[in-house]
Amino acid sequence: MSTTDLTRAGDILPTVTRETVLSDADLAALRRAVAALERPSLAARLSAAAGAPLDIIGRSLPAPVTEAVSRSTEAAMRVALRVALATLPRKALAPTSDDALGAATAKAASRMTRLLGSGDAKHKALAALSGAVGGAFGLTTLAVELPVSTTLMLRSIAEIAREEGEDLETPEGALACVQVFALSGRTSAATEAGSALTESGYFAVRAALAKTLAEAARYAGSKTLLDQSAPALIRFTAQIAARFGLVVSQKVAAQTVPILGAFGGAAVNTAFMNHFQATAHAHFTVRRLERTYGEPAIRAAYEVEKAALGTA
Repeated sequence: MSTTDLTRAGDILPTVTRETVLSDADLAALRRAVAALERPSLAARLSAAAGAPLDIIGRSLPAPVTEAVSRSTEAAMRVALRVALATLPRKALAPTSDDALGAATAKAASRMTRLLGSGDAKHKALAALSGAVGGAFGLTTLAVELPVSTTLMLRSIAEIAREEGEDLETPEGALACVQVFALSGRTSAATEAGSALTESGYFAVRAALAKTLAEAARYAGSKTLLDQSAPALIRFTAQIAARFGLVVSQKVAAQTVPILGAFGGAAVNTAFMNHFQATAHAHFTVRRLERTYGEPAIRAAYEVEKAALGTA
């Protein structure tokens, strides 16, 4: 790919020199990442799992259900943040009283993971199990099921991050794992909303989260004992939860199909896990390439590949 090709998406893109042109393997990896991040298949996966058409998956949920999703999503993100920060090299991370339930949930998920081992297949099996419980007992289990399944997904995301060379002993690397939950791609809600937080493009989401992620990383890197109620961490988890809630609503809508049951609930959670694993592979591929070629070069190449998909 020539310099002209890499910059044809617009004059605002940085110039890419011959020295920063991607290798064939890396360019292929970037193309896969762009496709995963800009054309996510979550709705299609959930439709197939639930046996319901896309308009059913995308329907509006009743206000009480939306409120339950919001509460459960925020709790799940607090758990995810704690699990992610536990990878940092520090001696003590005591939960605050508000996070007692979340810490207990994370501990239970961790124990299950140790018993059954690691790897994508094991994580998917555990996610399917938690989804089966949700499918069998309905919305009443969401407050417990979602933090558990989110923790399992986070552990899978962390393994993917390590495979792509991410240093999870740094605050930025650990928080980048949590960031994956905000990279849900295009949804109808994101398209309709006008705020920067709900922008659907991959780099737009990263830009919207950049300030709070940096603040949270600085706080985590400077403290021996982390306070989960610290403003920097609250702002970061709130931003992630707001966007994660969009796709959790799709998941809940799929699980509320009357004929679904436990088997369908397991299928929905497996589809959910597959979606975020694909997103994680793509996200950490981009971050790996940024470390190799520099952020401006990868941003330029990304925008060209995005334009080729017709999603620009």
